[in-house]
Amino acid sequence: MNATTTRGALLAAVACVLVGGSFTANSVLGDYPYAGGQFLRYALACLLLVPAAGKGAAGRLRALPPRQWGRLALLAAVGMVGFNLAVIAAERTAEPAVPGVFVGCAPVAVAVLVPLLDGRRPQRVVLYGSLLVAAGAFTVQGWGRADGTGIAFSVCALAGEVGFAVLAVPVLRPLGPRLLSATVCAVAALESAAVGLLADGPDWLRRPDAVETAALLWQAVVVTVVGFVCWYMGMQRIGAERATLFSGLIPVAAACTAPLVGTGSYGLAQAAGSALVGLGVALGSGALGRAEREPVRGGGRAFRGNGRPESRGVRVPETRE
Repeated sequence: MNATTTRGALLAAVACVLVGGSFTANSVLGDYPYAGGQFLRYALACLLLVPAAGKGAAGRLRALPPRQWGRLALLAAVGMVGFNLAVIAAERTAEPAVPGVFVGCAPVAVAVLVPLLDGRRPQRVVLYGSLLVAAGAFTVQGWGRADGTGIAFSVCALAGEVGFAVLAVPVLRPLGPRLLSATVCAVAALESAAVGLLADGPDWLRRPDAVETAALLWQAVVVTVVGFVCWYMGMQRIGAERATLFSGLIPVAAACTAPLVGTGSYGLAQAAGSALVGLGVALGSGALGRAEREPVRGGGRAFRGNGRPESRGVRVPETRE
């Protein structure tokens, strides 16, 4: 791994650790209206991200064709609003470990889907690494009680996690990580408001108390602003397939922080699962050796498996963030 891919891996890792730690914040928002909380989170994040979007942001947005705007709307609906709603719905009839196990399979799905959509074969090293990551996520969380409804919503959560990476690939290059994060947050805020008005009517939004305010601020400022930008910057450098490997760190981070608020424990199973996740990430990212010499496209530049930029005889300008 060279400096560029190492930095991309670190950015993706930071993003996923922040998301995993956010489950602690979620535990104190159980009584707050779902859609209202999502609206406040994404609206505040958008306001914070807009000044960092860079020069020419408005022009880049105007240049997007309607098809790409549709993709952004789908990304926000599936990968952000829909994902969170699916997790909440799944946990009504299933233990939290069940949607967690399904979401832990996201690296496998992305390792297969992104190459196929790009007209190439999945990389074996990335696929093997993603299988180890999924096994590690399962070991960390275990398998809880569930019924058919809980499993169905858990599958929807998996689709949301996959969509958050796959749907962003074509719009990451023209927008860049910061503008993409600001735009999808704005769209997600509008979608959350619509869901709230339809589902909860006038009660969709209320003033949060002090604890809820702290949790929402954490989700908006740290998890969304910092986490989203780090995620898309990492994906820009190492591709969607390898970046999604780091989503295995989400259950690991959640397991590590759960004892801090008394909602879980960290034992031998969690340690073994964490080791499997680490091994899968190291294998799939190429840290354990030279990966296959196939291009990895996920935004920004194309990279070979060994981390060196692929020239293809044409120099492609890279978006500076």
